Amino acid sequence: MTRVLLLGGTAEASVIARRFAAQGIDAVYSYAGRTGAPVAQPLPTRVGGFGGVEGLSAWLVAERITHMVDATHPFAAGMSRNAIAAAAATGLPLCGYERAAWEAGEGDDWTHVADIEAAVDALPEEPCRVFLAIGRQTISAFAAKPWHQYLLRLVDPPEGRLPLPDAEIVVARGPFTEAGDLKLLKTRRVNLIVTKNSGGDGARAKLDAARALRIPVIMIDRPVLPPRRIAREVADVMAFLGHPADLGV
Repeated sequence: MTRVLLLGGTAEASVIARRFAAQGIDAVYSYAGRTGAPVAQPLPTRVGGFGGVEGLSAWLVAERITHMVDATHPFAAGMSRNAIAAAAATGLPLCGYERAAWEAGEGDDWTHVADIEAAVDALPEEPCRVFLAIGRQTISAFAAKPWHQYLLRLVDPPEGRLPLPDAEIVVARGPFTEAGDLKLLKTRRVNLIVTKNSGGDGARAKLDAARALRIPVIMIDRPVLPPRRIAREVADVMAFLGHPADLGV
């Protein structure tokens, strides 16, 4: 009998969860627990880490999991690597759901960098207004260049003081629109955007707005993961589980 661990936290994971529920698939949805008000899911839900590869492996065995689907954020590399290692250790089939990465088009001004540290290094020496569209986990690295004014868009209000001396916070949850992001970039007089190549439609609007306003973008490339089976569509996930893919949600 199929029993699935769905590693989630993304809009696509919520779509997969609804499909699982609609088809009566026995599954557990797992959140990392980094947001204060996660989206409710139609599946039994657990929140928090597993305790590394050993903890995840033990949990999979104890819960009689037969398949894993990793639909975490493309930059949740630690969890994805743990899932790959735990799948190998327990012999469980694993499928990673990956959004297509964003690609620059005509009119875009992107500088690709490998990681957060490289993004900090790529910032100009002259003060400017920087939109840090990277979440809250890695903003402390930008304290190395405190002369910039930073704009942060976060899902939850920050707890305590920010590590940046000059920062403005906008609390909002996507998906965002190009019109809304055009207004945001204009009113905050943004000169530069730093973002991760998350892919998908929910956060792409800032890139379309940046193109329209001719604002340069520092694009952080995705971390490289060990090889695994990849799904690009929800139908691919259902095929991985041996279930029909034509039922709507």
